[in-house]
Formats: sequence, C-alpha cells, structure tokens
Amino acid sequence: MINLFKIKGQKKDDAATTNGKPAAKKQSPGELRLHKDIAELNLPKTTKISFPHGKDDLMNFEATIKPDEGYYVGGKFVFTFQVPPAYPHEPPKVKCKTKVYHPNIDLEGNVCLNILREDWKPVLNINTIVYGLNLLFSQPNDEDPLNHEAAAVLRDDPKKFEKNVHRAMAGGYVGETHFPRCL
Repeated sequence: MINLFKIKGQKKDDAATTNGKPAAKKQSPGELRLHKDIAELNLPKTTKISFPHGKDDLMNFEATIKPDEGYYVGGKFVFTFQVPPAYPHEPPKVKCKTKVYHPNIDLEGNVCLNILREDWKPVLNINTIVYGLNLLFSQPNDEDPLNHEAAAVLRDDPKKFEKNVHRAMAGGYVGETHFPRCL
C-alpha cells in the first residue's frame, strides 16, 4: 500500500516537470482575467499602457494619459495600477503618480472614481477604468471631490479653475502647493 502512494507521488512529480524543467507557475484566476482584459484593450488615442516591471508582472502596470480636450489638454499624467489576485471580484488599486490640481485626484495621487469603489462590478474591466480616468480629465466632477479646494474653485469660478490648472501644469504654485511641470 505504501508503495502505491510513493508511485502516485512520483507520477505527480514527473507531471510537474517537463523535459527536466519545472512546470510554469500556475496563474491565479485574477491573472487569467487580466491577460484577457489586456488582450482585448481598446485604448483611446490619448492613452498608452506600459509594464515597467516587464511582461512577467502584468498585475502592476502604468497608464499614461495625454488629454486632447478640456482643462488638461497637453498634460501628461501617469497612473499606476495594482491588480489584486482576487480581480475581477476586487477592483485594481489606481494611483496618479503625477501631482495634479484636480477635484477628483488628491495631492497624494488617490483617485475618486466611483467604479474603483462602491460601483465596482466583476463585469467591469481595465478598459472601463481607463475610459473613466480619461473622462475625469475631460469632465472633472466637483460633486464628489477628493481635493475640496479645487472642486470649490471649479464650481464657483471656472475661469479661475482653468488658470490654476494651467499654472499647475506649467510647473507653478497654486496657493501654497507647488506642482511639477507635466506639459
């Protein structure tokens, strides 16, 4: 009886290696879904995706958005995506690496986008998030802000908001806060 278990274990070990090489790492369901999402990406012309840690780390990547309309036209904004193993049942963690004067992005890079929080559903995908981020630049939302000061200026004085955005993107100060150039 013991030999039978030993043989089964040996067969399992043999199956795990191919031609003396270890078997490929088993992918989590989240990784499999992410592969599908990336293969099916239909990015707007304003967005590029890159993998700074190489193609072996698909769970961490960057999206660069260069808006071609709205207040932020001409700017370049980089977002990091950290996709959890439980994806698509949990949304990716998305942060803006570019310091930006925006009502829906705070100075630490946190992003206020409903589909990244309470409205996330497993049927949503990376493409949906990218389009949502693009929408934040063409239509900033002063009703659900992270940067309350920027939201108040947008709501009360859109011309001043536009001047503040241009000053920040050019590498200037808005109030006491300095923004690096992102044009």
